[in-house]
Amino acid sequence: MNQLLYSHLPEVTLANGNTIKINISYQLFGNQNSDAPVVLVIHALTGNSNITGPDGWWQDLVGEHKVIDTNTYRVLAFNIPGNGYDGDENQLINNYKDYVTSDVATIFNSALEQLQIHQLFAIIGGSVGGGIAWEMAAQKPELCQHLIPIACHWKSSDWLIANCHIQDAILNHSKTALADARMHAMTLYRTPESFREKFNRNQHESGLFYIESWLNHHGNKLTDRFKLSAYKLMNQFLKTIDITRNGDNFTEIASKITAHIHLVTINSDLLFKSDECWETYVELKSVKEDVSIFEIKSIHGHDAFLMAFDQLSKFLIPIFQPQKKTLTKDGKRSFASL
Repeated sequence: MNQLLYSHLPEVTLANGNTIKINISYQLFGNQNSDAPVVLVIHALTGNSNITGPDGWWQDLVGEHKVIDTNTYRVLAFNIPGNGYDGDENQLINNYKDYVTSDVATIFNSALEQLQIHQLFAIIGGSVGGGIAWEMAAQKPELCQHLIPIACHWKSSDWLIANCHIQDAILNHSKTALADARMHAMTLYRTPESFREKFNRNQHESGLFYIESWLNHHGNKLTDRFKLSAYKLMNQFLKTIDITRNGDNFTEIASKITAHIHLVTINSDLLFKSDECWETYVELKSVKEDVSIFEIKSIHGHDAFLMAFDQLSKFLIPIFQPQKKTLTKDGKRSFASL
């Protein structure tokens, strides 16, 4: 794992008007030349800043000679405040209801300023990480050249809010809160078709269904590595994504974002429905020319952004490797987007 670094922010004003001081941890990967283009990767709900290397959660996409090539890019990954990855108990946040997703964007944008990073080549994030990416771009419309929100939306839908409300109830009332909330969440991250393909009603000799032991495994695994306060806070951020929370019109906000916006949706996503992403695409195209959309085809639902790397790579390569060498039909080399 790359060394954890820290940025101390002595004064950050939250959306509710409160002012806090906070230490934010992060990791840097790849080309550290000052003129190297910078890519900010934002992790999902139970993820962290360790994005590449042997234990990196996005090692299939980020690394040497990968789609986001660390020989070319300086890759930055913050830990969402309060996720507990830095092991500092003092940085855990218990008053989670006081925070919304835009507060994370404010903290990240402030940290970038402290690091004297004024322009990003790209901001890319999945799920709640993509929601934070939207919020960052809304706050600083000229921050990045490419905005790539994956398996997310610019606002939390009623369906998502409803399920976050159920998660919050489990986290506050269950005797085994982390495990139970995680099991419930896993049924939303996948689909009935995904479960049928993987388990097909098979049972252990004890009579326990494989799907049951799989859910138990994921619940216990998260309990071993995550804090209850962190889960409550990350669930709150998932629930409160909304770049229009101040009453502004979506297209008005989005039209000011100078980045090329690349939307990535998943046809079977149960959390951030594909239809909503396509509606966003249509809205964006009415006010911006530089908008793209890509739909991952998968039976595995929301988690497909962590599984369908072949499909995701084909969409991302033209962004991060626009002059990659390819062979034409006659065997000659050409430079083209894949």
